[in-house]
Parts: sequence; C-alpha cells; structure tokens
Amino acid sequence: MKILLLGGGAREHAIAWALNKSPKVEALFAAPGNPGIARFGTCFSIDPCDSAAVLQIARETSVDCVFAGPEAPLVAGVADSLRKAGITVFGPGRNGAMLEGSKAFAKQFMKRHGIPTAPFDIVSDMEQAEAALRKRNPPYVVKADGLAAGKGAFLPDTMEEALGICRRLLVEAELNEAGKTVVIEDFLPGTEITILAVTDGRTVRQLPSSQDHKRIFDGDRGPNTGGMGAYCPVPWADADLLDQIQRQILEPTVRGLSSEGIDFCGIIYAGLMVDNRRNCRVLEYNVRLGDPEAQVVLAAFPGDWAEVVEAACEKRLHRVQWSQARKTAVGVVLASGGYPGEYRKGYRILGIEEAEKEEGVIVFQAGTTLDPEAGLVTSGGRVLTVVGLAETLGAAREKAYCAAAKIAFTDAYFRTDISAKASSPPWGAC
Repeated sequence: MKILLLGGGAREHAIAWALNKSPKVEALFAAPGNPGIARFGTCFSIDPCDSAAVLQIARETSVDCVFAGPEAPLVAGVADSLRKAGITVFGPGRNGAMLEGSKAFAKQFMKRHGIPTAPFDIVSDMEQAEAALRKRNPPYVVKADGLAAGKGAFLPDTMEEALGICRRLLVEAELNEAGKTVVIEDFLPGTEITILAVTDGRTVRQLPSSQDHKRIFDGDRGPNTGGMGAYCPVPWADADLLDQIQRQILEPTVRGLSSEGIDFCGIIYAGLMVDNRRNCRVLEYNVRLGDPEAQVVLAAFPGDWAEVVEAACEKRLHRVQWSQARKTAVGVVLASGGYPGEYRKGYRILGIEEAEKEEGVIVFQAGTTLDPEAGLVTSGGRVLTVVGLAETLGAAREKAYCAAAKIAFTDAYFRTDISAKASSPPWGAC
C-alpha cells in the first residue's frame, strides 16, 4: 500500500510510526508532516484542508489510500472531494464529520437514536442562554458548537461566570463562527474515558481504552488544553463495561449514521463519562483519533494497523481480528511554557535520541520544525509526546518520565501526574 497521511502533529507521527511497522505499507507520504514523520516518508508542505492540493499530491504519488489525521480536513470536505475523484479515504465525508464539527448536531443525533448523553439546550442568543442556565444547577457546562481546537468547552461554577462565557461566545464572537451557536447541558459526575473505534460503516471494533488529561496543571487544575498526556488501557474498563459501551453507544451510533444515509468509514471517538453505577454517557464525539490518545493507543495496539485501515476502506472489517492490548502505554506531553496561552517558539530541542535509546520509549513530534542552523526547534504549544511502553502501568509510567527528563528545551513544561489515578474506578477502589 501507498498511503498519504494528512496532518502534522504527534497523533500523525504515531499513525506514521504504526503504519511503518506493517509489511503492507510500501510507501508513506504526509501533508504537511513534521520532522519526525519525515523519518518514515516524504512530506509535502501543503495545507491538508486544500482539497485541490491534496488531490494533486495523491495523484502524483499514486497512493492507494489517504488517511485523514486531524478533524479540520474532514469537516472541510476533503474526503468528499477525494472520493469523487476515485481516491480511497480513511475518514468520513463532511456529513459524517458533523458529529465532531457541530456539538449541536451531535447532541440532536444522540437524541434521535437513543444514545445516552446529558440533557441539553441549544441557544443562539443571550436570552436563550440565560433561560437554559436558569434551569440548571452549578457547575454549568457551556460548549461552543463548532471546532475550537479542544478549547471550546467551559465548566463555570457560578451563573455570573456562565453568562460571561456565553456573552464572549455569542456577542463578542471570541471563537468566531465556532461560537455563534452554544450548547448548554447538565453537568455529569463521574470519571472520563476515551473509547476509540474503527468502523467501515457496518462493523465497529474497539481499540484499547484510554484516558487523557486535559488540564494544564497537576491535579487537573488550570485551563483546558488539547491534552497533556494519556495512558492505555484503562485498568477498570473491564469486559462487561466495554460490552455495554459497544451495545449502548458504538453500535447505535453506526446504525444511526447508516439510517441517515451517512456512509462512515474511519474512526469514531467516544468521549464518555462513567458514573458510580457504571452508567456511560457520551460527552462528545470526534471523528478521528484523539491526541494524545492516539500516541498511547497505537503504541499498545497489538495488530497490524495498515491491515485494519485497508479492511475498513474495503468494508470487510468483520474479517479482521485483533487481541486486547498486551502492554500498557503512558504518554507525557512536553509543552512550551505559557501554553495554552501565549508562548515563544524557536527553542532548540535536545535529548530525543538519548531518550529513545531506552527500550520501550517512543518520542512523537508535534510542534517541531527544522532550523538550518539550530536543528530541531520548537514551533508549537504541544511540542512532543514521550511514550513509555511496558508490561505494567507503573513500569510504563517510569519509562515515560525517565525519558521526558532527558529531553530539554527552554521553558519546557510537563505534568508530573499522568496516569497517577489510573487504578481508581468511578465505583470505588480496585
């Protein structure tokens, strides 16, 4: 197989790493890619949301499949343009991508198909917002409808704060078009878990469970980020719970998409809240692998990733089998100081090669670029994901943190508590 990978973050580096392990993959290309991905194939400096540019590269390289890494190209309809030109794509069309592209669409979809989620209201002005908030008790949940790079969800503790957030979104247009419509929903207590699944539009198969850490500071404090670390699999996500998720959430989702005429091939990401009675409710859908979840899930995935992608594209996913993850992975994100706010770029990165000398350590690059004089330098908020892979959670965590300590760049920051509470299920101690 020749594969063109869209995207250039740590998630896409992990996808490239997983594809590169497969004997099925003959050649790998990426747009735009990053210095880490370039180790596995050729990178093209184009906008992955530019359908015409992507189509041109796909034709020039004679690829068998285009793998859409991030959500933006999918919501922009790149997959539709490629399929219209006869090119196979792993990733949904624009209509399927609305599960992630519009929180309002996703909530209404779940309501139509009986998929458990929090009660909600969809509002477009301050009068509606205040009425929706008055019906609820704090903490409040306010979400921008559109894509906001993981920063469109808010949990204000007071009515004053909640109204202020709604005003910033609806009146001041802080998130532009993404905040013109707002979803206000009930707060759900419990513990979050991420379930990633592959579907060909008929069959849906789970990948290893994972849990990410969204807040910037230890102890889940501070503002939300795109994700500061993750681990996989989740120890308390037993077979019964995963079967429940399959029956109550994943299968109804795929059936619902099909019943609405949406031919969905790709990833379904279900961000779930599990309460102390083992009830599972959907917090959000995404239509791509999570970041940083992909980095740990693909590191621990025991199967041939290219075989899974190929089978999904050919609608024969039911014929592909893979076992449960035999190893545990812990991923720690190294970020630029100041992230998720303002931060500086261009700092030299040292120590990646030294970190990767340790068996079971993989460093996935995100906000990096090559400088002609300085070499590898920082270019983004989340710079690297350092993954430790081992037989036990404790060993994987130790590998990840020992490796992270070997990497240096000015103002580097990482959380020190990734996976620290992994053994604590919502229904009590293990």
